[in-house]
This record gives sequence, C-alpha cells and structure tokens, in this order.
Amino acid sequence: MPTYYLKTPLTAEEVSKLRVGDTVYVTGVVISARDSAHKRMLEYVERGNRLPVDLRGGVIYHAGPVARKRDSTWEILSMGPTTSARMEAFEAEVIEKLGVKLVVGKGGMGKKTAEAMRRHVAAYAIFTGGAGVLAAKAIKRVVDVHWLDLGIAEAMWVLEVENFGPLTVMIDPTGRNYYDELREAARAKIPEILSAIEWPH
Repeated sequence: MPTYYLKTPLTAEEVSKLRVGDTVYVTGVVISARDSAHKRMLEYVERGNRLPVDLRGGVIYHAGPVARKRDSTWEILSMGPTTSARMEAFEAEVIEKLGVKLVVGKGGMGKKTAEAMRRHVAAYAIFTGGAGVLAAKAIKRVVDVHWLDLGIAEAMWVLEVENFGPLTVMIDPTGRNYYDELREAARAKIPEILSAIEWPH
C-alpha cells in the first residue's frame, strides 16, 4: 500500500488518491475536536458565525490532550485518539459545511460519514490507540486553543505538526469503509460457525 506525506491545507486532488489501507503522514496544522467542540462548530454554522479557525482543507483529530501550561505557552504531553463513533452524529455536516478533508481518530465511523466523504472528497484514518506520547512527539507547538470553557480535553486545539502518523486510511473518498466490510464478513461467517458447533442433545 502507498504512503503519502501530506501538507495542510489538503486539496481534493490529493485526498482523492487515498484508498483504504494507505498510510498517511501529515505536516502542517491539525485541529483537535471531540463531541462538545463538534456540537459548538455546528452551532456557529447555524447562527452564521465565523469559526475561530478556517477548516477548509483541514484535518480534524478526535483527541483531547494531556497538557500543561508554562508561563503563556502550552505543552502537549500526550494526545492519543478518542473513539470516533462519538462524533458520528456531527461529522457528515462538519465535512459538508466546513470543508474538512481528513478526519483522524480510532475505532471507525459509520455510513453517514462515509457517504459525506464520498460526496465531498474526504477520508477517515486511524491513529494507534494508546500511543498518545508518539502523537505528542509529532506536535511541534500549540498555535492556539479555543473554547477552554468546554474543558482541556474538549477544547479546540490548533496544533502545528510534523509527520503526524502513521495514519491508516479506513474510509476513503470512494465511500469504502473498512469497518463495515469487516462487520459484513464476520456476519457472513456466523452460519458456518454455528453449523460447526456440536450442540448438546
């Protein structure tokens, strides 16, 4: 499978080449956002307010950091991914209305997000769960942080990264969703497994 080194902002042309199983490294700016930040982003859109960050061609990372502040500077100690399914209710609209091109998290996302990625040329990739310190090493600096009233984990962090990864593509711009394929393959094997079980008489 190919490996891609991408720089933000990402273009539709770059993202259109990605396929399930490809490896991606990102350099540039990555925005972290979890449930509360996604909800607030869409509230801003609904009210016609401008977001504090332009997400066109952007990368959203489903994560909340372990961070400490020294004087006026934030330092990220660890930043592992959170479960992406929590953002399923919001992500399709975020992709459609804000122009996000790459979403990063863990555990996969659903059909609604996959369809939005197909329609708007975006992709979903996973970062290794439990490897938060590795992610922090790719973060060169905290450019800014917004919405700290939501809490450190739920705030929107604007991060400058270098070769953030390895990320593995799990939903590609064709709408192919590896996790859906895996579930369907597992379900197809159930009758075979059941027939092989020797049930007690």
